[in-house]
Amino acid sequence: MLKSFGFRIIRAGVLSLFVCAFSIIQAQNSTTQEDYVKKWKDEAVRQMELYKIPASITLAQGILESGNGISELAKMSNNHFGIKCHKDWTGGRTYHDDDEKGECFRVYDDPKDSYVDHSKFLLRNRYASLFELDLDDYKGWANGLSKCGYATNPKYPQLLIKIIERHELYKLDTGDWVDEGEAVADASKARKTNNLHTSRTLHSVSTTENGIQFVYADEGDNIKKLAKQFDMMKWQFRKYNEIDKDYIFRKGEVVYLQPKKASGFADWHTVRKGETIWSISQKYGIKMKSLAKKNNIPVDSHLRTGMKLSLRWRLTEDGKLPGYAKLLGAK
Repeated sequence: MLKSFGFRIIRAGVLSLFVCAFSIIQAQNSTTQEDYVKKWKDEAVRQMELYKIPASITLAQGILESGNGISELAKMSNNHFGIKCHKDWTGGRTYHDDDEKGECFRVYDDPKDSYVDHSKFLLRNRYASLFELDLDDYKGWANGLSKCGYATNPKYPQLLIKIIERHELYKLDTGDWVDEGEAVADASKARKTNNLHTSRTLHSVSTTENGIQFVYADEGDNIKKLAKQFDMMKWQFRKYNEIDKDYIFRKGEVVYLQPKKASGFADWHTVRKGETIWSISQKYGIKMKSLAKKNNIPVDSHLRTGMKLSLRWRLTEDGKLPGYAKLLGAK
């Protein structure tokens, strides 16, 4: 009886130690991923600016392909994406068993080189369809990579999406990422910005009816100048306002400090002479692609004066409101 009781105590103790050890291992894995994100997120964003590949996708692939940066290939060869040699590779080589025995993988002098190579790898014609997707469509990119044959694992998209959502990496794509250590400072900065006047800029910050912060441009404002004043990245202004990098704002133009929405803050707009999809999208805080899609027209359409555009509802092919919109009170 006593021996049996003692055995149960020992067994319970061993089980507790096992559970504790398992929990520690799980925590270490989580911490490792978080450390990887902290270390490489800036490089992923830089690649996004240069090559228009979502930072969330690049970072999630790096985590997955490199085993959180601690795989032998990552540590010994600075190869974070498992990129193989192929015929055009003239750099260092290493050999590992993968789909086949003794396959050739690229060796880099610096891990950043593997990030650059990964971006250039995705520029191949094989992946051209991915670049038709929006930068913030991480699910589309994850599934698209699989469809284009990037990985043989059928669960590859789900693995990427799980990593992205677990660490909220999609915020890197939209410019909404805030480092934990900077959260307090950023919150204070946001409060100052919301007071419509800040000590760092002469621009008054306002908010659209659909909740997007914006300013009115001064004469000669450009992306570089505004990015410096608002402590933002230049790519954010390009993305949020759907403009080229060299665009110079005219005095009084709306400049968005946050992403535009999928719907405008009004129901309809009647086109005036000289207006474009872009100018209307800026006026109502609606993405150009969304505006065009709602009205079944190309983004680069030449708009007729007097044409009536829907800002909230996707019209039918014959240009009428869908039945569900009428049920919700649309006119």
